[in-house]
Amino acid sequence: MSLRKFITNKTTAALAVLFTVFANTSAFAQEASVAGAAAAPKVDMGEIYKSVIFYILIFLAVCLFIAIIGKSIKVYELSREAQGKPVGINWNRVHASLFALFLVLGLYGVYWEYTVHGSMLLPDAASEHGKKIDEMFNLTLIITTIVFVFTHILLFGFSYIYRYSAKRKAYYYPHNNTIEKIWTIVPALVLTVLVLMGFLTWRSIFFKTEDPNNKPLQIEVTSEQFKWSFRYPGADGIVGEKNYKLTTATNQLGIDFKDIHSRDDEMADEMVIPVGKPVKLILTSKDVIHSFYMPHFRIQLNTVPGMRTFFEFTPTKTTAQVQQETNDPNFKFVLLCAKICGSGHYNMQKVVRVVSEAEYKTWLAEQKTYLNDDLRKEFNLPVAPAAPKAASDSSATDSAAVKTNQMALNK
Repeated sequence: MSLRKFITNKTTAALAVLFTVFANTSAFAQEASVAGAAAAPKVDMGEIYKSVIFYILIFLAVCLFIAIIGKSIKVYELSREAQGKPVGINWNRVHASLFALFLVLGLYGVYWEYTVHGSMLLPDAASEHGKKIDEMFNLTLIITTIVFVFTHILLFGFSYIYRYSAKRKAYYYPHNNTIEKIWTIVPALVLTVLVLMGFLTWRSIFFKTEDPNNKPLQIEVTSEQFKWSFRYPGADGIVGEKNYKLTTATNQLGIDFKDIHSRDDEMADEMVIPVGKPVKLILTSKDVIHSFYMPHFRIQLNTVPGMRTFFEFTPTKTTAQVQQETNDPNFKFVLLCAKICGSGHYNMQKVVRVVSEAEYKTWLAEQKTYLNDDLRKEFNLPVAPAAPKAASDSSATDSAAVKTNQMALNK
């Protein structure tokens, strides 16, 4: 190639322009950085990077860059067409290659999700029914993953293999009864099995036969903006009635103390439950709809104002056991609100402790009854006599005091 042709060549000219622009820009940037460093202190750009407008401008700049590249390629194609030259870029091959690339990246993305995000899933369920729910979830995930991978290999693979070519003609294949039957009947059967599994699991959770020898522990959970309140039954094992019309400054939960079962109920600041013991949750709400959510036990149920909802489960692991299994001494079961119930929604969190039967009884003995002297006066109930001061009282005196307290509770 002669020097003249080399200088007038379009490619050489374009490279020269790019080199000139790059050199000038680099020199200008260096001068500006030196001048800026000498003239003014460094500006903190942290707040700009956090703003939404910054990322919107970045997105628009990227779109503009892509549009410029597209227009440049279009001008290039039109110029070749005007000169009677063959098409410079085979777009069918480009698009087919992109389909193949997306297929490979997509399959790697599935693998990445399983290996990276899969390890972030919750630990094994800590309740009996939770195991069934996990089995359903895993089965559904396996089936959908197989279908997803298979269909996308077909979709992107066909797009790559059967890309347009002037040397072949597409075969017209409008209908096939066998294929129609297969992709209609097989999904219908699979979905029927999954729905039946879900229905039977749901019935096993909400329609349980109560064992008279192992009655569930009742715990009433009241939700409000933005906290949870727990009420445990007393010696009778029954949580008493409540009525929202009885709600006052001293009786914030609206407990009805005309019901004898309410008089020995105990309040707690945390939820403590014994392992291996059925627990029956009685869920209510004081204000708006909240969502009672204990993810480790696979429990989620709405708490609705004006009605009571129930959920029974049996914890299978103590907090200490899960701490050992996960090798995390700071692990805790949690109770959350899964409904966006207001500005303080994030604050509706409680720790749930699962302990042994002996630890539970010790903890329960330390809790105080909800019924106090102020509530006794409000409901015209006799005030409980004070506990004996002398430590040397006889056993007969202690027994008499216990009987007197019990009679006062039951009046």
